[in-house]
Amino acid sequence: MDSYVCAIAGGKGGVGRTTTAINLGTALEAQAYDVVVVDADLGMSNVAAMMGAEPDKTIHDVLAGNATVEEALVELDSGLTLLPGEWAIEAYGDADAAQLRDVVETLRQSYDVVLIDTSAGISHEKTVSVGLADGTVVVTTASDVSLADAHKTAQLVERVGGTVLGTVLTCVTTSAQVTDAHERLEHPLLGAIPEELSIASEPLVVTDESSVAGGAYGSLSGTLMAIMFDGADPSVIDVVFEPEWVDESEEDEDDEDDSSGDGGEPDQDDDDDDDDGGGVLGLFN
Repeated sequence: MDSYVCAIAGGKGGVGRTTTAINLGTALEAQAYDVVVVDADLGMSNVAAMMGAEPDKTIHDVLAGNATVEEALVELDSGLTLLPGEWAIEAYGDADAAQLRDVVETLRQSYDVVLIDTSAGISHEKTVSVGLADGTVVVTTASDVSLADAHKTAQLVERVGGTVLGTVLTCVTTSAQVTDAHERLEHPLLGAIPEELSIASEPLVVTDESSVAGGAYGSLSGTLMAIMFDGADPSVIDVVFEPEWVDESEEDEDDEDDSSGDGGEPDQDDDDDDDDGGGVLGLFN
């Protein structure tokens, strides 16, 4: 079986890139794939911190020529392997992002799946990562700003010669958000992850069996397996999103409030709050 390199990208910070990379990696590992997650967010590395790992060597050491790839790898109890980054900002200046290609090619020889957790915005390491990946998954929330940034991210991927597999919608609170995103996004919607106000330790797919978000990530991993290894067409994928994953009652109450008392016009402040993200966005990276 040929290996597959998949970049996990997003325009805005806080949309769930790292959470998505960790949960997908763990779910794929549980399906007997040998998976490594690479922390290529060189300026704001946090994969190790999220997983409670304390590495002696990091990808920053590798990119600075001070360690081999093998020396920096960390294997978790779940079987998932990490190539973690260094939290200290001083390490950023010594890391040569141009060497990411050699690092990923080395990992490709030993792992079935290489998941690259990229940085937010536009950076050298991000363009390198999405350019060398076999495919890129773009992560976004339902806010207008995040969806617009997802579109820009997809454009960036294509401009550097990469391939956009599709988009993952996170922090979903209503089924309508899934429908809206499906209609607005130019690339296939691969999965929708419900928002959870109480987040267990990562990865949710193994630490909290009752987690609806964990279940959604499990479904997403199945979709990606079909695309990466069975040649499934992303454009004909049916998004798995169960109505019971979200509580539609609050939206229904809001609709009733909007239809009475103010002529049905939504409050402008509420719209601004929605665009800011709200909810548990601060828990995503």
